[in-house]
Amino acid sequence: MSAAGTMAVPGAGDRRAGGADATGVPRLAFDTLAGGYGGAQVVRGISGAVAPGEVLCVIGRNGVGKSTLLKLLTGQLRLATGRVRLDGRAIEDVEASRRRALGMAYCPQERPVFDDLSVRDNLTLLRGDRRIARFQPYFARFPILARRLAQHAGTLSGGEKKILSFVRGLSEDAPLLLLDEPSEGVQWENILHMVELLQAARSHGASFVVVEQNLAFAERIADRYLVVEQGRTALEGRRDDIDRARLLSHLHV
Repeated sequence: MSAAGTMAVPGAGDRRAGGADATGVPRLAFDTLAGGYGGAQVVRGISGAVAPGEVLCVIGRNGVGKSTLLKLLTGQLRLATGRVRLDGRAIEDVEASRRRALGMAYCPQERPVFDDLSVRDNLTLLRGDRRIARFQPYFARFPILARRLAQHAGTLSGGEKKILSFVRGLSEDAPLLLLDEPSEGVQWENILHMVELLQAARSHGASFVVVEQNLAFAERIADRYLVVEQGRTALEGRRDDIDRARLLSHLHV
């Protein structure tokens, strides 16, 4: 804990140092993205950006293309058209594994953990340093993970898997983390811990694109909103410029 009572984020002084970009170059910018599955175009011309130290929340009803947007940004799906830039570098033709090496981490909505591996291995598998001690600050927030380090991740509840995925992604200390429905199935107390960890990471310059249906969570973390309807941008802007009623109108059937 810091003197102010906020938990320090492991690694926050590493790749995130000096996160605010004095040049004004967005951490991530995407322009007129289109793509989908096979011949079906799900995302149709979506644009947006997130600056260092910002959170962009992508909001919308189920099935409107939010998760597909993240897969296009991470390279899990190929773009039909559009451009993606990471810290000013064009990456639309860069493979997904290379995007991760460039500083883009991703926590998917579906199959967020390796079910056949232990909780410990899920946390440390992709790390050069596999010591579990670095996760102690996270365990202070989510003690269930510490108690179940030897347990297969597949035996966790849906919400517990989301917490495990969230901690694994945040602990990578990537400059940019894309989170798909991180609060799904998570108890409110733990959602508030997520909020605090995201806020701490932002203060060190980390950027986030968060797909979220839980508006109470989104309101606590968002700097900007991108509202998606039928694969297109329905609304975009800073949090202070978009009131709750407008957001709810795009979430309710």
